[in-house]
Amino acid sequence: MILVSCFVSASNAMVRYGFNWSSNAFLEMQWQLFAAAVMLGASYTFQRNEHVRVDLIYGHVSERKQMMIDIFGIIFFLFPACILFTWLSWEALFLPSLARWEGSGNSGGLPLWPIKIIVPVGFALLTLQGVSELIKRIAHLFGKAELDSRYERPVQ
Repeated sequence: MILVSCFVSASNAMVRYGFNWSSNAFLEMQWQLFAAAVMLGASYTFQRNEHVRVDLIYGHVSERKQMMIDIFGIIFFLFPACILFTWLSWEALFLPSLARWEGSGNSGGLPLWPIKIIVPVGFALLTLQGVSELIKRIAHLFGKAELDSRYERPVQ
């Protein structure tokens, strides 16, 4: 999606400056593709253990304590937030948009309701990935599974 978004962006710039023509649909397609990449990529990023952490203590404790911090965070922060955002974005964002076949306010723009389903889908996928990560971490704590939990603090 990022590659397509870059292609659309470059094409739009060439057409706009080369032929003095532009389309709101192309501009909107860029942000919709990027938004979809972010929302659908969150669960993949979590699965690869490359998500953002606020590293105040995490990098300085044992692997066992890191697993416990992860389990606590998944249960008490990730699940409530993702379930709430899935439900709210379905009820208050997607369904009303679908009911009125919401389109862009810009002339020649794209329909908005298709991209709005990406929000609840993205949070639902992140919730499912959270279930998977929770199971892996609990199994690792009890010695039932191996987990590559290497965490590298970003170089700053």
